Amino acid sequence: MRVDAVTLFQSMIDSPLSESIVGRAREEGFLELGFVNPRDFTENRHRTVDGKPYGGGTGMVMMAEPVYRALKTVRKKNSVVILLTPKGRRFDQALALELAKKKHLIFICGHYEGIDERVTPLADMELSIGDYVLTGGEPAAVAVIDAVTRLIPGVLRKEDATVNETFTDGLIEAPHYTRPGVWRGQKVPEALLSGNHKLIAEWRRAQAQELTGKAKSASAVKKKPAVRRKNFK
Repeated sequence: MRVDAVTLFQSMIDSPLSESIVGRAREEGFLELGFVNPRDFTENRHRTVDGKPYGGGTGMVMMAEPVYRALKTVRKKNSVVILLTPKGRRFDQALALELAKKKHLIFICGHYEGIDERVTPLADMELSIGDYVLTGGEPAAVAVIDAVTRLIPGVLRKEDATVNETFTDGLIEAPHYTRPGVWRGQKVPEALLSGNHKLIAEWRRAQAQELTGKAKSASAVKKKPAVRRKNFK
């Protein structure tokens, strides 16, 4: 898979995606990651990419033209362009599986107060990773790229590594335990020590259902937002 990011801050994406499983995926050729900086497509010596918002307000807004020109250099016929924005579709495991089948993804990462709204029609998809404020679209891009990359066939060494994990079947994964059998007075559940595969599967299923139910109940409790939402998350 090829992934390109339109970003002012390449290292915010490149650095965290150079480690662990994704880093190995890049080294082994499963993922090719590229970057294009809108500053390289400006027309003044100061390489200005932002301006004050029309109508007033705090912060600066990224200009449409440098983003458009940057996107134009990497977009191809099979590209899927994703604009990271709080008004987009909520990212989840089902969408990660869908995106993992694509050949080329392009992420447009806003910063400051966001990007001129006229850039929105350039995207094939608007995507959000949650209702909270980040410094820009870069951390969100890292989360999405990480989730998608591990689903590319061959990236995870074990073929069934993604089959029974959290959210694959709509449930949170059951708890895991390892040695020692007793740690600071806490014992590993007897079912996991039984050697009975049917009993273990039933225990894990029951635990997954219980954890998912608790998570849904917790998320159903609505809280008043503590901060004003910004343009990119």
